[in-house]
Amino acid sequence: MRVCFRSQVQPAVADEYRRRHAQVWPEMLEALKDAGWDNYSLFLADDGLLIGYLECDDFGSVRARMALTDVNARWQAEMRSLFADTELPPDLGFTVLPEVFNLEDQLAAASDEG
Repeated sequence: MRVCFRSQVQPAVADEYRRRHAQVWPEMLEALKDAGWDNYSLFLADDGLLIGYLECDDFGSVRARMALTDVNARWQAEMRSLFADTELPPDLGFTVLPEVFNLEDQLAAASDEG
C-alpha cells in the first residue's frame, strides 16, 4: 500500500522542523521501521505545506502500532507546537490523499492486456 498525506507546519518555524528532522531520535527511527513505515519520506515547502509518503501493509495498522509506542507520544508532543493545528497531535492531523496514478501499476496493466 502506498500512502501520501499532507499536513501544515507553521511557516515561521519551518527551519526548526527541518532541523529536528535532520536528526530524528534513533529510537523513533526504529519504532517507525518496526511498525511498518517503509520507504517513508517527508517533503516540506517554504509555505509550510508538508507532504509525507510511505509504503506499508495497511495505513490504519501502522498508525495503530506507532500509537502504542512511548517514543511516538513523546515525539508528537515535541513536534506539536510546530504545526498549524495544535489541537491534535501532528500524526492525527494528516489528510490522506487518494492515489490517482502510478506508472508501474499502469505499465503492468497494459502488459497484461497486450
